Amino acid sequence: MAGQPRDAATFCAELVRSHDFPRYASTLFLPGVHRRPMLAIYAFNVEISRVRDQVSQPLPGEMRLQWWTDMLAGHDHGGIEGNPVASELLWTIQTWRLPVERLVQLIIEHEFDLYNDPMPSLSALEGYANDTASTLFACCARILARPSEAIDHVARHAGLAYGMVEVLNSLPQDTARRQLFLPQQFLHQHGSNVEEVFAGKQTPQARAAIDQLVDEASKHLKTALSLLAHVPKEVRPAFLPLALVRRDIKRMERRDNDPFVLRRMPRLRMLWALWRASRSPEFRGE
Repeated sequence: MAGQPRDAATFCAELVRSHDFPRYASTLFLPGVHRRPMLAIYAFNVEISRVRDQVSQPLPGEMRLQWWTDMLAGHDHGGIEGNPVASELLWTIQTWRLPVERLVQLIIEHEFDLYNDPMPSLSALEGYANDTASTLFACCARILARPSEAIDHVARHAGLAYGMVEVLNSLPQDTARRQLFLPQQFLHQHGSNVEEVFAGKQTPQARAAIDQLVDEASKHLKTALSLLAHVPKEVRPAFLPLALVRRDIKRMERRDNDPFVLRRMPRLRMLWALWRASRSPEFRGE
């Protein structure tokens, strides 16, 4: 695996740039030796996350996810060497000793995406975000520093903040296909319901439920950033995407923000925000 072809790495970089620009942009401020394995991890995440967009029924989606689960388990059903993302991921796992069980759990968690069941509760969403976004932070951190409980603790809260903000950013797209990641528990607490959200109505009740998730994301972000100050400097650049989470939360907290209107940060502004953050003591490595 040590001699992985460069075109596989280039393929992964282009895949992440096209489908997950925020995470792609965050790697631009890392040395190439660290950037390549992180892009392999992010490319794997792109492949798993977009399965729901590539199938019209759950069963074909489950089959695609099963292929990745089997690949991580060492069952070669053919095509691994011809799959640049799989080959780069295996190289990254072996080189940096990534926890395969966490990557498998990430796949399992994304089975939820294939169905139209609403996210039932905050605890269910926290479990989802922990097994997806937090796993990505934890694996990328292992590229930069020896794993520790302190780093994993940062990764957990970072992933919860990132995952919740992803839910909020994707609300217009998800509701258009009648998929709900906003906890149904929040809707019930504030007297709203699923159909109200699917209709894209910014009622006081629906807005209160959305604001509650913004508040939860903000709490996890503050915790992650406070913990970040107590981990080795060399690992902090792995958490650079939190700079974008912070900007998104500030926008979402404004009263004139419409959560049902799709808004993405312009790429140049995103790069500027990441560049500034990368030079700050908060995220700067040694």
